[in-house]
Amino acid sequence: MRLANRRKYILILIDAAIYFGVFWATVFAASQTSTIDTFTAIKYAIACGILFCSVFAARLAFNVYNNVWRYANSNAYLSMLCADVLGGLVGTAIGYILRQHIGIWHITAALTGFDLLTLASRFIYQQHYQHLNMNLATLNKINVAIVGAGHTGVMLAEDLLYNSSSHYKPICFVDKSQEKIGGKVCGIKILPDDDKIVATLSSMPVQEIFVAVPNLDSDQTQALIEKYSPTGCKIKFYDFTLNGSAGEKQKLHELKVEDLLFRDVLRISTTDSAAFYRDKVVLITGGGGSIGSELCRQVAKQHPKKLIVFDIYENNAYDLQQELVHIYGNTLDLAVEIGSVRDVDRLENIFDRYRPQIVFHAAAHKHVPLMEHSGGEAVKNNVLGTYNTANAAEKFGAEKFILISTDKAVNPTNIMGATKRMCEMIVQCRTESKTTFAAVRFGNVLGSNGSVIPLFRKQIEAGGPITITDKRIIRYFMTIPEAAQLVMQAGAMAKRGELFVLDMGKPVKILDLAENMIRLSGLTPYKDIDIVEIGLRPGEKLYEELLIKTEQLAKTDNDLIFIERDEPHSRTEIEQDMLRFEALCQNNPHIDTEEVKTLLKEIIPTYHAPEEVNRHAEDTREMRAAAARSAASGEKQPISAVLQ
Repeated sequence: MRLANRRKYILILIDAAIYFGVFWATVFAASQTSTIDTFTAIKYAIACGILFCSVFAARLAFNVYNNVWRYANSNAYLSMLCADVLGGLVGTAIGYILRQHIGIWHITAALTGFDLLTLASRFIYQQHYQHLNMNLATLNKINVAIVGAGHTGVMLAEDLLYNSSSHYKPICFVDKSQEKIGGKVCGIKILPDDDKIVATLSSMPVQEIFVAVPNLDSDQTQALIEKYSPTGCKIKFYDFTLNGSAGEKQKLHELKVEDLLFRDVLRISTTDSAAFYRDKVVLITGGGGSIGSELCRQVAKQHPKKLIVFDIYENNAYDLQQELVHIYGNTLDLAVEIGSVRDVDRLENIFDRYRPQIVFHAAAHKHVPLMEHSGGEAVKNNVLGTYNTANAAEKFGAEKFILISTDKAVNPTNIMGATKRMCEMIVQCRTESKTTFAAVRFGNVLGSNGSVIPLFRKQIEAGGPITITDKRIIRYFMTIPEAAQLVMQAGAMAKRGELFVLDMGKPVKILDLAENMIRLSGLTPYKDIDIVEIGLRPGEKLYEELLIKTEQLAKTDNDLIFIERDEPHSRTEIEQDMLRFEALCQNNPHIDTEEVKTLLKEIIPTYHAPEEVNRHAEDTREMRAAAARSAASGEKQPISAVLQ
């Protein structure tokens, strides 16, 4: 017998014993004032049976016995009371119809006593269970303060108090509401969120701070981090997240990359773009990478006819395959193929077998210093790999081909950026092709493989220091889902050789990013974790160029997406350039990096040495904008309204 069913039957037996005990106690009390003969006793017994059947039938109809009473709320108690009232009325009516009634006073007294005792039994059990777990919870638990004594904060406190598996013990609330300050919720005192709160929390045995304020925007999140980080406590956020068909789910998180964007997360995809991928055969090269795997997840949601993941690294491809199979089972037609975009025969075999309609080309080498050292590999994988994949898409009749590019392709100062600019040129020149070609350009992706977030996190966990190349360096950032949404939206919008760019807001200083990560970890920058400059790496410049320059861009139907007004080279010119790249790589196992740089500079006139660009970096509007934002970070809006 299942545990839930056994508990249900035990409760019914206990309630039945209470019912009969109360009923006959009422009869006994009545017998003290009047004589009860045999006929009357039989009538009492029949009435007792009728009421028992009607009351317990109502309880079953109201699912009273399906409640887990140790966690029951007012709704559970109310449903039991309503069931008893309804059952009592029905039972009384049946008794009068059958002429087996025993009087309203007796029925009312019996049912009232029964209700009170069963409600009391549940309440006592619940309080005993919670008290027991609260005592257990005080052992070796982490003391926390909860910012926000509203509905969200109360839910969090109850979960921490009454969940025996919780590792935390809430010892105070912090709130702005004058009506709440000085009071208690769940037995926990509410402190005022005033100028002294940081000192107050610092003097208390608080180890972590949980922010339970819903619907925070990026500025409010940053303000809270800055306000409470001087306490030295680790700061976590308690919020709502969509959990598929299960609806909304609450969870605690220590650090989300979205908290480091210095802006709100963008929602780029539209219903029209989502519908575009339905029943299409979609191929994603580099599908196991950070951007490629998120593209696979997003495409899988749109019910494609078939999804093909193509990657050279089998471990990532395997992990993604297992994830998608677990989520979608047989409802997603998924193929995972291992191979390289350098291998023309392998590419053509894949295209010939699956005949993809939509191709996302995310396969590329992207690490700047490594490509400065191995420039030939950047040419082979990025330039020739893109050329091979684009040719295969044309040859086998793909409808659309979308290249994933980077802001480092704008006036590049390194081999990686220059090769990605060449990839854009390969795509842009194919305006007369039956296949629609387009490219999507965006900035650094927070949390992706090789990005600063995983590096900084590891350095913090190791006790520091955090290493940054230059404290002046700035970058544009977006999240992996934002990048994937942008690519999918551009794929739906693409018509002929466009170069799409995203309005990513203002640039972020890497120094500010590092300091915020330290604060979010409950530590103090330069005290607990130092930040050390190690010098710019080969090919690195202090800033990435502003992507959104309205005088150089055309608008689209989406306010966040623009099209670069860039006159493409002719296809004949690009084909001649490709012959030079092929000649450089052909039968040459060791390609001299200086040869690569020389060739790239001849073909891409915007390619300059990083030293040349960095010399005037601080005079650019990108650097000035980032400096102004950093200077103003201590003057952000007050958070008093946030906690109301």
